[in-house]
Amino acid sequence: MSDLISSDGPLSDAEVDQLRLLLRRYCHHELDQWEALRTETPYGDVYVLITNALPAGTGPEMFRPF
Repeated sequence: MSDLISSDGPLSDAEVDQLRLLLRRYCHHELDQWEALRTETPYGDVYVLITNALPAGTGPEMFRPF
């Protein structure tokens, strides 16, 4: 997977918009209950949890709409 990661720096505004669009589409059409992802970065692993339920101890106000 590392070969697919561009080293061009941060995402452009257009790339962030595309990421939001694709993530929204994924959530609407592909996500069943949850998805747990991990990716390597120069600063260590990053973990991403996508779920259709609020994690315990959180409220909807803790999340940014997109």
